[in-house]
Amino acid sequence: MNPSHTHSRLLLLFTTLLLICCRLSAQDEKQKSMEIYGAIMTDAGYNFNQIQPDWYDVIRTTKLPSYKNQYGTNGNVYFSVRQTRLGFKNYFPTALGELKTTFEFEMFGTGVDAGQTTLRLRHAYAELGKFGVGQYWSPFMDIDIFPNTLEYWGPVGMPLFRNIQIRYMPIQGDDKLTFALERPGASADQGQYAGRVELQGVNPRFPVPDFSAEYRKAFKWGYVELAGILRYIKWEDQNNDQYNLSGDAVGWGLNLTSNIKAGKNTTFRLGVVYGEGIENYMNDAPVDIGIKNNLSNPVTPVLGKALPVFGVTAFVDHNWNEKFSSSLGYSSEDITNSDAQGPSEFHMGQYAIGNLLWYPAKNVMAGVELQWGRRENNSDGFSSTITKLQFSFKYNFSQAFYRK
Repeated sequence: MNPSHTHSRLLLLFTTLLLICCRLSAQDEKQKSMEIYGAIMTDAGYNFNQIQPDWYDVIRTTKLPSYKNQYGTNGNVYFSVRQTRLGFKNYFPTALGELKTTFEFEMFGTGVDAGQTTLRLRHAYAELGKFGVGQYWSPFMDIDIFPNTLEYWGPVGMPLFRNIQIRYMPIQGDDKLTFALERPGASADQGQYAGRVELQGVNPRFPVPDFSAEYRKAFKWGYVELAGILRYIKWEDQNNDQYNLSGDAVGWGLNLTSNIKAGKNTTFRLGVVYGEGIENYMNDAPVDIGIKNNLSNPVTPVLGKALPVFGVTAFVDHNWNEKFSSSLGYSSEDITNSDAQGPSEFHMGQYAIGNLLWYPAKNVMAGVELQWGRRENNSDGFSSTITKLQFSFKYNFSQAFYRK
């Protein structure tokens, strides 16, 4: 063999191996190790009607007046930065695969911080292979039917709940199957008897976690997803008197959702949900358990009842071109009240929105949105509405870091 040919072949082999190593090295450098992301968002708008003051910059139909002029005057200007958000994602290689973590918070105060601009945890979640633990979207909900709107709270008729959970995901990807054990919890409405001393010592107990599951089937035109939840709620009478008001109830629900793509620029986001005792998984609902009369029984004159709820959501998102988009749609929620709930208790909520959004540059958005909501009471015939005009400005940011 000619030595020069041998040297040429060795040189070619060495060059090929060097190129492969360089390519592998480049691929390693592209492995993401951390991402910092978020958005700075400012909302400014005008409330034509009244809403509970802590919720001035959103539409929550449960917080609309339950009687005339409950929250004072109509016609108020508002400004807010409470949708501002910051998050961190990390990716760690392990012997069992890549460990992914998400830590995300925003500035929208709720609970004891309602009405405040303050830190609020959204996600604290870790995922390894087919298992996930922490606070994340409940499998019972489908965040992909949330429309591209400016209003923060979202459609009244969809489940929307970030919960602490342990989940198993045997199918991942465009098709997915998820099972989860979730932190239990419920609310209770003591109705017309809320002031009775006999009910003050009745306390909730949750002996088992909530169980949820979802299955999504993907198609070229979108997907269809069915989710379900099962929960067990107890309440125990701690009073030492002649009554026994202890009881329990089974809560359950089914949530059918879909995205339908009508061409490249239009997506329909649809959902319908029905269940009993699942109100705290709904985006905007009052209590899970209502009071039902049982006056013929001197020992247990009232019973707890898991309240049925039915919700629908239908929105369409459309991109007019690279610079403009719109979202338009409607959502409603109907609760079947128990016979001992008060006449002014929440019965039905409706929600509608239309907007025009402008994207003048990468990661920059500005838009205007007309918002409407309506509340109907249980049985006193009272209803209230709210109309809002909102302008928003948003800047998204993201910085990724890579490991070698």
